[in-house]
Amino acid sequence: MRFLIVLAVAAVAAAPALAQNFNGNPPNAEGQTPAFANQTRAPVINDTLQLRTTVIAEGLVNPWGLAELPDGRWLVTERPGRLRLVGTDGKLSEPIRGLPPVHAQGQGGLLDVAVKDDFAQTRRVWWSFAEPRGEAGNATAVATGTLSPDGSALTDVRVIFQQNPAWRSNLHYGSRLVFDRSGALFVTTGERSQPEPRVLAQDVRTHLGKVLRINADGGAAPGNPAIPGGQPEIWSYGHRNLQAAALAPDGSLWTVEHGPRGGDELNRPEAGRNYGWPVITYGLEYSGRPVGAGATAREGMEQPVYFWDPVIGPSGMAFYDGAMFPQWRGSALIGGLAAPSLVRLTIDSNNKVTGEARYLRNIGRIRDVAVARDGAILVITDESNGKLIRVTPQ
Repeated sequence: MRFLIVLAVAAVAAAPALAQNFNGNPPNAEGQTPAFANQTRAPVINDTLQLRTTVIAEGLVNPWGLAELPDGRWLVTERPGRLRLVGTDGKLSEPIRGLPPVHAQGQGGLLDVAVKDDFAQTRRVWWSFAEPRGEAGNATAVATGTLSPDGSALTDVRVIFQQNPAWRSNLHYGSRLVFDRSGALFVTTGERSQPEPRVLAQDVRTHLGKVLRINADGGAAPGNPAIPGGQPEIWSYGHRNLQAAALAPDGSLWTVEHGPRGGDELNRPEAGRNYGWPVITYGLEYSGRPVGAGATAREGMEQPVYFWDPVIGPSGMAFYDGAMFPQWRGSALIGGLAAPSLVRLTIDSNNKVTGEARYLRNIGRIRDVAVARDGAILVITDESNGKLIRVTPQ
């Protein structure tokens, strides 16, 4: 118990509520016009709430995903290929044994992790990873297994989804995992970044640049859209690199994807819809040139609910539904990598963004966000000495 008290006192800090000037930064893409009011640069939320941060654990190497267990412990992935348990005392377990090999290069490695509400009975865990595919390259995959009673190993490990085609790229794996209310699993993928594969985000014969929906044991989930010639797992397509996803209070899926310079997007993907990449997008190539023809709209392609220019570099997402921050209920919380911060969006009943605030600008790149059972917010920072941080009101 003495260790816990010392840890809390040493690691607690108050944080300013929000960045007041993020809307004052010049855009990357001059001359692009939003399709509707507040599609970008929504009003800054007037929030004076002060936050307290407590480092629960540190020494994580590029942590990527986290999931809370019923007993209050957290599963945390490390991109080099390790899955760990963080105890309620902040102690890190040894790497959990039994994971399949990962392609841990560039943006690849061990990525997201998820459990279902029945974990106490089943002890099943799902995770996504960059899977090595030999001469073909590598691709996003999803596996499941049973966590041993002592938390040291996974057994009955099976790969239940493999993105096709594989590609020789170390970029754009997407890889968030979200269970819907029916028990089906949403899987987000990237389009592997390079000019040749990126166009396959529009090709429904592939899994690149898609939101997919599968059964918990693999295979396309019932109720998916029937897209002519398309892979049966596809829910939506035309995405770039989806690294944030969460269910809203009404049960709908929301995603945030990395766009080009000035084109990060918030979407509410609907079954069978085309979200445009790389035919339409806000923002520019990293070189400063237009993406394709420079179009931001086209018939038959969906507009983002919201976009950021300059970008935030989104990763990780949760809708707040806890008791500690009653004034935040219903808000979307998104991790920022390029703009290191916790981004909060308010969204109205018509699914339009009404305000934006940014918090925790002094703790580093936020890779994932979760809401604990007690209403606290948990974030992980993406660094070689990554931290699991608990956020509560001051």
